[in-house]
Amino acid sequence: MKVSLGPTFQTPTDSWPLLRAMAERADAGPYHAFASLDRLAYNSYEPIATLAAVAAITTRVRLMTAVLISPLRNAGILAKQAATVDAISGGRLTLGLAVGSRQDDSLVAPAGFHDRGRRFTEQLEEMRRIWAGETLEGATYAVGPMPVQAGGPELILGGTADRALDRVGKYANGYVMGGRANDGEWVKGIMERVNAAWAANNRTGKPRFVATLPCAFGPGAEEQIDDAIAHYYGGRPGRGSERKASPKPASAEAVREMIAMHEELGTDEIVFRPAKLDLAQVDQLTAAIS
Repeated sequence: MKVSLGPTFQTPTDSWPLLRAMAERADAGPYHAFASLDRLAYNSYEPIATLAAVAAITTRVRLMTAVLISPLRNAGILAKQAATVDAISGGRLTLGLAVGSRQDDSLVAPAGFHDRGRRFTEQLEEMRRIWAGETLEGATYAVGPMPVQAGGPELILGGTADRALDRVGKYANGYVMGGRANDGEWVKGIMERVNAAWAANNRTGKPRFVATLPCAFGPGAEEQIDDAIAHYYGGRPGRGSERKASPKPASAEAVREMIAMHEELGTDEIVFRPAKLDLAQVDQLTAAIS
């Protein structure tokens, strides 16, 4: 199973030197991808801009959004941004997308919240046409550049509603799980539902499964994870308590146990996200997975 690295939930203004060092460590190995994440009404870097910067300083590691909130953005702009990062990186982009669950992100965009699922489906259709090189109605030229990866970047989708899983079967290369990815029974159940949606859409092969989890090491590690989750899911105590009750990657042994659990369940890749923006935490993670 592949193991990848992601930045912390919060990335204030002065975070770039540490993020750059994290990306360089990821590129040196043993990590498969460097995975940014998204919120708008939050103290964090924008994920596409971050990956464009990371693309310029790396040569090997894949670049991933895990996940980007697609309905906050215009489909044509997002398709062009993603194709640009794919071109800069030589075809290393994996685009993880979801509808988002926090209304404040939609309010400050501004973008509709209650119709975001419908608009997301429309975006996926439009982006596929753009990445295929079609000239859309009324345009003089097609939207360029063409992605390096034929048909567009690798696409993984998140969400737990039936409609979200049906989109995986229709449009995506795989599924990205956050939220409760440290709960083995939940992971097993969501994989079964994704596989059923895949089969219902007459897809061949099988979906790729990616999990994302915060981690921490040293004194107070579990509290660091709980605090990071509570802050990121601010105002959503139910979601935070679900994750708080499950095992946490809060030591080298716990990280290895989480990897073993996901290997047994059939997960293809797991992204660990240090709860603190601290290179010492990254080094301890690297030692744990090595």
